[in-house]
Amino acid sequence: MKALATLARLYVDDLDRALPALRDLTGRESGVRFAYGDVEVVSIGGFLLVAGTDEALAPFRNVQSTVLVDDLDGVQELLNTRGGEILSGPNQVPTGRNAIVRHPGGVVFEYVERTA
Repeated sequence: MKALATLARLYVDDLDRALPALRDLTGRESGVRFAYGDVEVVSIGGFLLVAGTDEALAPFRNVQSTVLVDDLDGVQELLNTRGGEILSGPNQVPTGRNAIVRHPGGVVFEYVERTA
């Protein structure tokens, strides 16, 4: 498994209000935008924005970063070698497959293998 990119997660209440400043900051247009349950998600530059109400965002807030990988199945090998646990997944998501993982020390990442 190889990490292709890491996206800093930003939790916001409204994507349309948050995106203009990030367009200016990154000089980029937003990527794929989609709904996932009660939240909306979009990437822009090195950021992944997750938008919704406080209640809708609550289950996602413990995830500190999203790591795009070339092979999601390699996450298990990493955990077997270094420790940690899969909290959720692998799951089908609008952009491919993901898993939520807690590493030793407590950091929680979302790993995503994009297929779309």
